[in-house]
Amino acid sequence: MAHLADTPVLQTERLTLRAPQSGDWPAWRDFAASERAGFIGGPYDLRGGWRSFGHAVGHWVLRGFGSFVFTFRGEDRALGMAGPWYPADWPERELGWTIWSPENEGRGIAFEAVTAARDHAFRVLGWDTAVSYIEPANTRSVALAKRLGARRDDQAACPGHCNCQVYRHPAPEDAP
Repeated sequence: MAHLADTPVLQTERLTLRAPQSGDWPAWRDFAASERAGFIGGPYDLRGGWRSFGHAVGHWVLRGFGSFVFTFRGEDRALGMAGPWYPADWPERELGWTIWSPENEGRGIAFEAVTAARDHAFRVLGWDTAVSYIEPANTRSVALAKRLGARRDDQAACPGHCNCQVYRHPAPEDAP
């Protein structure tokens, strides 16, 4: 199978963060078709799911960085995605995240993955700021943004297609 070359792999205590691979498609497809994808524009039909997964893969090629798929260390089952994100129509660079199945919520893995991705964005990619665009009804993501030390920034713009709140992340050295 083809894969993205020359992409970083990050390790945390429990997780491996890597670029998306073709083997992640079934897990993404199932997530994208579910109500869980409602806060990222879904649920998607097969065509929309395929295109959105292609967007995640292509982001690495077009920007040189992208959202990491995360797995438990020593395993290769995709649990979700977290990381730097900056499509052409986004007003600012974003740190985004998704947990693909409900059994992985409440375990602290999104916090762990986003913390590693934030460190990478600031320290390796050289970002000096990052936001997360979160719909107000997405209470789990709002809580995670706050746990990461992000604060609402009502002066910041949202992407034109969404009704969101903007949470601005601190640099890693300023995070809780």
